[in-house]
Amino acid sequence: MKKILVPTDFSTQAENALKVAAQLAKKHDCELYLLHILEVPIHTVDALSTYNDLPEAMFFMKLAHKRFEELKAKDYLKDLVIHEHVEFHEIFKGVFHVCKKKHIDLVIMGSNGASGLKEMLIGSNTEKVVRTSETPVLVIKNEHKTFKTKHFVFASDFNEESIEPFKKAIVFANMFSSKMHLLMVNTPNHFITSSDAQNRIQNFIKDIKMPNHTINIYNDVTIETGIMNFSQSIDADIIGMSTHGRQGISHFFNGSISEDLVNHAKRPVITFKI
Repeated sequence: MKKILVPTDFSTQAENALKVAAQLAKKHDCELYLLHILEVPIHTVDALSTYNDLPEAMFFMKLAHKRFEELKAKDYLKDLVIHEHVEFHEIFKGVFHVCKKKHIDLVIMGSNGASGLKEMLIGSNTEKVVRTSETPVLVIKNEHKTFKTKHFVFASDFNEESIEPFKKAIVFANMFSSKMHLLMVNTPNHFITSSDAQNRIQNFIKDIKMPNHTINIYNDVTIETGIMNFSQSIDADIIGMSTHGRQGISHFFNGSISEDLVNHAKRPVITFKI
């Protein structure tokens, strides 16, 4: 991993993500790319226009640069190589464009999701980025003074289409020096026996060189609550899962969670596109 992209609107949530990115950049000798999206109507910005022709765009460009400079002066970014980018796209298009152009290895972004894992990932901006990004996306909700990755839960149905995302997850688990906990959640609506679940997971990983890992089948009322409850039970540091680009993350869930699970969503979530 050499390049990390952090989309920012200069909010507290975005800075929480940047602080995690800074920790990873220092540990793995990465360059940071900061991306700010300008909400200037795209039809006003074309190849024949200059910023001088667009006073509004010019004003916000200067303002963004000033805020970038203030941000880069923070102590936690000291000695890091930082690049700044401004895009006139919707955020998910801007992220996609910069990832492709700069060969980004990881996107880290903040979320102000109200509660739970579903709300954390189904926010308008975060969900669009997760759904469209070819690059793994790490979603951070709260401040992490020390970003820990000792226990990495990878939640999946362990069907064939998840093999490639799983291989990407292994790369990150190895890089993070994580113990990987493979998790299949068994629900009343999609029930299989523990024996069948074990066999499915074993067949899934039989040709894959695995890091330190455990295999877990967890029973719960929904997939989401199962992920949250299991992660809580082992005090997981990070939750990983694969996502369908066409459907986004929402296909993964089949219910809402109760208020007592809200705090569980403090855990970072990393997604890998199928």
